[in-house]
Amino acid sequence: MMSEMIHAARNVCAAFFTIASLALTAPAHAQCSGDIDGGGLVDGVDLAILLLAWGTPGQGQYDADLNNDGIVDGSDLGMLLVSWGQCAVVPSWATLIEAAPDPAVVTSSTLRAAITATGYAWRVKDTATQIEMMLIPPGTFQMGCSASQQYGCYGWENPVHTVTLTNAFYMGRYEVTQAQWQARMGWNPSYFQSASSQVPAAQVPDRPVEQVSWNTIQGFLAQTGMRLPTEAEWEYAYRAGTTTAFHGYTGNPSGTNDDNLVGNIAWYWSNSNSQTRPVGGKLANGYGLHDMSGNVREWVNDWWSSAYYSSSPQNNPTGPASGVDRVVRGGSWDSYTGYLRASARYYVTPDYAYGYRLGFRVARAPF
Repeated sequence: MMSEMIHAARNVCAAFFTIASLALTAPAHAQCSGDIDGGGLVDGVDLAILLLAWGTPGQGQYDADLNNDGIVDGSDLGMLLVSWGQCAVVPSWATLIEAAPDPAVVTSSTLRAAITATGYAWRVKDTATQIEMMLIPPGTFQMGCSASQQYGCYGWENPVHTVTLTNAFYMGRYEVTQAQWQARMGWNPSYFQSASSQVPAAQVPDRPVEQVSWNTIQGFLAQTGMRLPTEAEWEYAYRAGTTTAFHGYTGNPSGTNDDNLVGNIAWYWSNSNSQTRPVGGKLANGYGLHDMSGNVREWVNDWWSSAYYSSSPQNNPTGPASGVDRVVRGGSWDSYTGYLRASARYYVTPDYAYGYRLGFRVARAPF
C-alpha cells in the first residue's frame, strides 16, 4: 500500500533528519520537480520514496518517475538531488518554467545566490498571456552616468546616486511582441507587420509591438494585471550587476564600454537594416533579459524630470509626482550606441505613439 510506503519512508528519514527539518513547510504554490510527496521541500522523505520505488514505473499519487521515462532510476535520483531543499514559490498568476537560475544564463554566482535567496522561482510564464518573465532580486546599485568609449553622458544622467530596491519583482524576458499584444487587445498598431528578407512571415508576430503610446499601454496593463517597470527597476535590471556602459553577456559577463561590441546585444542602426527584429535574437544580460539595449525603445512608468536624480530617494524611487513627459529607456533599431547605454534616458509625451520605435516590457510583483 502506498500509505505504508510513505510511513516506511518517514521512518527511514527519522534516522538522519531532525524534528525541525521535518517541520519545515512551504506554501501550497511552492513547486520543484523533486518534491514527490508535495510537501514544498525536497528532502529525505522524497529520497526514501524514490529509493523504495526504484526499478518500478513509479506511478500513482506519489510518482517517483520524475522524468516520465517509465522507470525510476538514476536519472530520477539526479533530478531529485539537483532540486534538494526548499522549493521555489511560484506566483499564483504564473506557470513554472525553471525554479532555480541556470548557471549558463545567470553566470554570476552572486546574482544566482540573490535570486535563490528570494525564495521565488527564477523563470516563469504569465499563465494568461504566456509572457515569459525572469525574477529580479532586490539589491543596491549606482544609478546614473555610464559613458562609453564614443559617447559621454547627458547632464540629466547625473548625479550618479545610490539606489536600493527592497523588493524582488518579475520582468519580461523580452519586449512585448506583436502577437502578445494582438491576442490581448484584438488589433496590431505596429508599423513593421510585413515580412522582409531578414524576417520571414512566420517570425513577424515575434517582432516587438511598436507605435504604442504610454496611454494606450495602460489598457494592456489593466487587462493583464501587469505594470511598467520604474526607471530605477529598468536600469537595475539592465545592468545585472555590471557598472559599464553596456551590460554583460556570455563571453563578456562584466560588461563593456566598447561601442564596437554592442552588436552582440542589440539591434541598432548599424545592423538592423532599418527594421525591428524578432525578440531574443541577441545575447541576454546577466539576468537573462534580451533586447534591453536595442530593437525598440521602452516606456517605463515614471514622469520625466531632468533634475530628478538630485532629489531622488535612495529606496525604491518612482520618479516625480507629476510631469508633462514620461521616461523611455533603451535604444531602438535606428539608434546610435550612445542611446544604448545603461544610463541613457529620454522623454516623450505619454500620448505619442508614432515613429515605429517605441514599445515596452512588462513587470509584475510576485504577489
